[in-house]
Amino acid sequence: MILKSLRGRSLLTWLDFSASEIRYLLDLSKQVKDEAKRGEAHQRFTGKTLALLFEKRSTRTRCAFETAFGEEGGHPVFLSTADIQLGSKESVEDTARVLGRMFNAIQFRGFKQSTVETLAQYSGVPVYNGLTDTFHPTQALADILTLEESFGGCAGKKLCFAGDGRNNVARSLMVICAKLGVNFTIITPPSLNPDAALIERCTPLAAGSGAAITVTADLAAVQGADALYTDVWTSMGEEALKTERTGLLKPFQVNQALMDRTGRKDAIFLHCLPAVKGEEVTADVIDGPQSRAWDQAENRKHTIKAIMLATLGAVKA
Repeated sequence: MILKSLRGRSLLTWLDFSASEIRYLLDLSKQVKDEAKRGEAHQRFTGKTLALLFEKRSTRTRCAFETAFGEEGGHPVFLSTADIQLGSKESVEDTARVLGRMFNAIQFRGFKQSTVETLAQYSGVPVYNGLTDTFHPTQALADILTLEESFGGCAGKKLCFAGDGRNNVARSLMVICAKLGVNFTIITPPSLNPDAALIERCTPLAAGSGAAITVTADLAAVQGADALYTDVWTSMGEEALKTERTGLLKPFQVNQALMDRTGRKDAIFLHCLPAVKGEEVTADVIDGPQSRAWDQAENRKHTIKAIMLATLGAVKA
């Protein structure tokens, strides 16, 4: 069954989606994952095309979009900044107008949130945010699916993110958790707190869903957490800050001692990858029995397929 409100929609940030729409996408993700495990082959994107625009390198995002679209009979086309004139010789607006006439959908992974917003405004087709400096919505949906697979649901669970509280993953998790009733805590140095404007937007959403949003520098906040999450200390485009960030974030490393401070033997570890083992997380944690990082990586594909199926109207009513 297709949720009609999702047809033709772009995914730029989860701020634009209701809790019921996100819930539908999670359930559809579980359906397509079950289909894959049963070895079912479908051709729901036959005759459709997808433009994949990449300013930043990628493993999981590119592979997830390409395989999810291609195995359903669609034709994905990879376009890097070496292949097209995006924002240089040709404006983003004009690129959007051209691609919208040739493709059924567009994925963008790059730097500015304004670029993916412009593509959505001028292309006339669904546009998917595969990552910007501001948000990483497809990652967050895979994260919630992984949380639900571990605990049977997400509402009322406690998810703690330790690291750079301003980064796109932490910001996207704050939004989706506020929508779905997940208690979300960012543990970060004060200088890396998420921006006040986003907290202000998420606070009433959390109040409506029964979630608690907390930002703190106190590692004791991991007590009772169902999941600990971290990301690299230096994001793409910020390489010059590596030494500074390492010094600032070293106390927030996720190691076995921090996992134990949850007081939960069933607490899980999450990471969006790629990981720098020995920095934001120790090898014994990410490679250990509490890690669900590899499930997360696989779930990128299933959740991305669900997003495209729903927004392209490719699920039977």
